[in-house]
Amino acid sequence: MEVYRNEKKQFYVEHCSIAHLFSFYIDMEVHEYERDEWIIQEGMRPHYLFYVIEGKAKIYVTHQNGKVSLINFINANEYIGEMELLNDVYYTKGIQATTRTVCFAIPYHRYRNQLLDDNKFLRELTKFLSVKATFMAAKYSQSLAFPLENRLADFILQTTDEGLYKEKHVTVCDYLGVSYRHLLHVLTQFCEKQYLQKEGRNYRIIQPHSLHKLAGALRNG
Repeated sequence: MEVYRNEKKQFYVEHCSIAHLFSFYIDMEVHEYERDEWIIQEGMRPHYLFYVIEGKAKIYVTHQNGKVSLINFINANEYIGEMELLNDVYYTKGIQATTRTVCFAIPYHRYRNQLLDDNKFLRELTKFLSVKATFMAAKYSQSLAFPLENRLADFILQTTDEGLYKEKHVTVCDYLGVSYRHLLHVLTQFCEKQYLQKEGRNYRIIQPHSLHKLAGALRNG
């Protein structure tokens, strides 16, 4: 993790400002995380409220039986750590960067009380949480209404890093609720149609427009 200083920090403060979300001034830090780096370790209380400027991240949870599941994605213009801000007692999920990810970081120890008293910020946070809840409900309904081809195309686009798809098959099967065999069958179809090209254990996206078309059905449906 890198904490930006001086001109590097000032660039993001000036060009990606989120000051309009708050009714008071906040001296925000700017953090950068590399792909696969943990932004928040599971079970550890974070020290910051994050706002993603660039990049993507994944949310993981470990079950009582030791199984680790991918449960959701985080994209640009979304918060990380908002539940920990609102709840003194909350079991923190693991947040891992999917790509190089840059975030504003607001230290809890300096601003937590002010944030919880800021009606402007709380209104914006309520909107964010309602959209998040709606998305999770839509994800569940999509698993029933759409074939794997559409859902896998969307998953690949969400997790790709510079055109390369690297996710473990077992993680994808768990997240999409499909069998290992079914997943491999659809990936093979995508390669035969030249949407993807296999590179070792990974896949290179060859026809992003074809994947976007398949994924678009989820949003239009």
